[in-house]
Amino acid sequence: MRKTTLVNIFLRSLLIHATLNFRRMQNLGFTMAIIPLIRELKLNEKESEAFLTKHLQMFNTHPYFTGPIVGSIVGLEEEHASQKDELFDANAIKQSFMASYAAIGDTFFWGAFRPFAAFVSILLMYLGLAFAPVIYLLIYTPVHVWVRLKGFIEGYYRGKRGFEFIRSLNLPGLAVKIRWMSLGVLIALLLWLSRSGGYWPFMQTYNIVIRLAAVAVVLLCMFLMHKGLTQLQLLYGAVAVFVVISWTGLMN
Repeated sequence: MRKTTLVNIFLRSLLIHATLNFRRMQNLGFTMAIIPLIRELKLNEKESEAFLTKHLQMFNTHPYFTGPIVGSIVGLEEEHASQKDELFDANAIKQSFMASYAAIGDTFFWGAFRPFAAFVSILLMYLGLAFAPVIYLLIYTPVHVWVRLKGFIEGYYRGKRGFEFIRSLNLPGLAVKIRWMSLGVLIALLLWLSRSGGYWPFMQTYNIVIRLAAVAVVLLCMFLMHKGLTQLQLLYGAVAVFVVISWTGLMN
């Protein structure tokens, strides 16, 4: 297949979430992404209709992992078109990939990496860095673009074994480490706010007490994690506490 066709398909796959619908989720975006394959395979009108109908079935996964699935399907469609294999079931392969990829993507990107990038940016904002939002983009964007692009390439060349690339990344294990890092960044933010002349009340008089309280919060988090709470639950709990404090006016 021509490289220009593959580039075209990959770029289209970046917009797969734009046509999300409640009935069949990402099916329109997926089909739109692989339309260049029709021209590449030189399908006639009847074959093109069957091709589009087949791929307009229900499809839904994490948007960052659509690249690996699109790559696998493109490679397999090209292979089986040349072999005239009538037993090829693209939807079965898509169904087998999309559930596990959705779980991995939600756990890593939504549950770990995006909050981490946000916490780092917030800390840098409190440190007075005007480009904190840019830092967020520099942390977050390259990672998900690389997963999409590399996953698409590996999926295209590996076909049904395209999942091996995602598995090799060990993203669930990496998510646990990133959540620990997020907790560390949140603690750093807490210590920064408790600095001399910071944003907490009675800072000048009770500076040492505030710092000891920050250490106590860290120990409490470790105790709660030992009791079974996840890092993500602690992070959301901390946000809830800060919201309550702001509403009650204790920060003023």
